[in-house]
Amino acid sequence: MRSAVAESPKLLMALSRFGIPLGFGDETIEAVCQRRGVHTPTFLAVASLIGRNEVSMSVNDISLPALITYLKSAHAYFVGFYLPQIRSKLISAINHAGSEDVALVVLKFFDDYVAEVRHHMEFEDSRVFTYVDELLAGKRRPDFSIEHDFLANHQPIATKLRELKDIFICHLHGSQVNNDLLNLVLFDIINCESDLLSHCEVENKLFAPAVKALECKAQPVEASAPASVGQDEDDHGLTEREKEIIRNVARGLSNKEIADKLYLSVHTVATHRRNICAKLDIHSAAGLTIFAIIHHLLPLSEIQNLSSL
Repeated sequence: MRSAVAESPKLLMALSRFGIPLGFGDETIEAVCQRRGVHTPTFLAVASLIGRNEVSMSVNDISLPALITYLKSAHAYFVGFYLPQIRSKLISAINHAGSEDVALVVLKFFDDYVAEVRHHMEFEDSRVFTYVDELLAGKRRPDFSIEHDFLANHQPIATKLRELKDIFICHLHGSQVNNDLLNLVLFDIINCESDLLSHCEVENKLFAPAVKALECKAQPVEASAPASVGQDEDDHGLTEREKEIIRNVARGLSNKEIADKLYLSVHTVATHRRNICAKLDIHSAAGLTIFAIIHHLLPLSEIQNLSSL
């Protein structure tokens, strides 16, 4: 293990995210993993990908529970530690950059980026990993797939960090002391960008293929209707996602609010609504609310502005 870390220092982050502490002496990778209860092939697969950008084994050899533990730990690290640390250093750097206006704009740029990262990772924690837990239990939901609901919307989350890095390098000026502060935070931004890119590679090249393989084995199950709500036999060709969109329209939510609640983009919600309108020939929120009432898609108590219909 010591030789592997010396060859690729990035493995230090993998050790932490798998819950492996330092102090392993001359133990082998297998011995270190076994002592900490870590699935060795999964560790090796992650280590090979982040160290040499190689997929070293079949996805069938990967333990999804072990990989999810790694990914959740990485999410907590980025959102709860690394990005807040960069923000603190960023404040110190830009407060000495000589322009309050520049400081405010740069800080807002970074805060907006952190909000995007948090939203991205909360979706994976609450929806994607929960879906995989169900797959591991032998059940497959018909309204979700790793290809269409994860990979299709899995955009790189390091792009804005790269933009901020370029702004620092090309456009932000200061004295020698200011440059020292800016260079310090720039170094962290570059490392964070690299770490986020490696994280996405693990998700795209190890996690998603392993989930696809599991989907082929799991038995599909019908999604259950909400508690105390009747199930209409005629679904009018609506998907479960489209029904959920209708429920939230009936609750009085805007497209933006629905997107935030379901961890979708506003564009995706708008596309779903266009498809719903085409299938039902209903083009207003009030009409969709009435449809939801008639077809028992949610209790009357959850419908907003009922008196205005």
